Amino acid sequence: MASSQVPFTADRTVPSLIVKIGDYPLHHGGVGAIRSLGRIGIPMYAITEDRWTPAAVSRYLERAFVWPTTGTERPELLVEGLLRVGRRIGRPAVLIPTDEEAAVLIAEHSAELADHFLLPRVDPGLPRRLASKQGLYELCVEHGVPSPEAVFPGSYAEVAEFAAEATFPLVAKNRAAFERRRQPAVGGTTRIEGPRELLALARTWGPRPGVILQEYLPREHAEDWVVHAYFDAESTPLALFTGVKVRSWPPHAGMTACAYVVDNPELAEMAAQFIKRIGFSGIVDLDWRFDRRDGRYKLLDFNPRMGAQFRLFENEAGIDVVRAQHLDLTGRKVPEAEQRDGHRFMVENIDLPAMLAYRRSGYTTPHAPARATGTELAWLARDDLKPFFTMLARFVRPGARHLYEMWRARRL
Repeated sequence: MASSQVPFTADRTVPSLIVKIGDYPLHHGGVGAIRSLGRIGIPMYAITEDRWTPAAVSRYLERAFVWPTTGTERPELLVEGLLRVGRRIGRPAVLIPTDEEAAVLIAEHSAELADHFLLPRVDPGLPRRLASKQGLYELCVEHGVPSPEAVFPGSYAEVAEFAAEATFPLVAKNRAAFERRRQPAVGGTTRIEGPRELLALARTWGPRPGVILQEYLPREHAEDWVVHAYFDAESTPLALFTGVKVRSWPPHAGMTACAYVVDNPELAEMAAQFIKRIGFSGIVDLDWRFDRRDGRYKLLDFNPRMGAQFRLFENEAGIDVVRAQHLDLTGRKVPEAEQRDGHRFMVENIDLPAMLAYRRSGYTTPHAPARATGTELAWLARDDLKPFFTMLARFVRPGARHLYEMWRARRL
């Protein structure tokens, strides 16, 4: 838990709004942002699925706007909903999107939203391109940033042609934001072992598959890294952090369950140069994989918004990415300081099953510290207990069922 005593002064007259599109009530990133800004006196608001989500019951939230969405709504309806929330807040608020759909919507409709909200100045089409697996791959090729090899089939025939010559295993992912909500091709990052499995899955994708088929980087030869940062209007990093991911859930392909802050100047420079060249402004969450076979960091995902595990990172001046954004967009200086090396972040409801799975996987993280210098939990905080207990109440039954189904699948 970060102290509310920080060596900077935020503008407490400017509130902030957590924006989400889709049904995922157990999102610790939103809770973390509410706590981070709320602890320094920023009035916090959030869009929630109902009044009993962990975010909705935080002591640092002034008001939850209950607005269930799916991501299949027409953009103009989502924009009107945001404007309606903005009018009810009654003063310009800093927007914090927690998913790709929200980040894309806000960027593409920034002109309409600007009277009610404070937003980073970014090319309206850039977040959609970055959130798209194909768009990101093309940008990486254009700017010489290493990334896994990938193809983007436009039909079943192209999948079949690729399957005849592809190297397996490979990875399938949904290609673009919003499409993963409207018509997902896969439930998430999916490892495919051979051509027969690929073709069987492709038959369910319809005439225009919305997938990327990506080179698989073997986990026994890899190490997962993350970069979180905030970039100003000139694409200059005002806060930039690096860390190593120790566990995720589902294993090796899902949300971070445990990670450490580890200084990595080479990776930080790669990320900063790439973002400078593409001209992005705002908060980023980047997933990189270090491939020991060729000694290169390869960019897997570019999330043009706050990451769920952003509270892993804070510098010695008390700055994380959401605080950096609020300070910058309200005309305040963002203090520079070193990141807290060795700090650990753990997500209580998913780290235990992840730990059990990783013991059997052979995956190692040689750069992870032997001992943490401090630990921040995603849910449990002494000054804000209700989100933790609300998470437990909502997680236990579906979470136990999900774990049981995964256990059964492994035994079949």
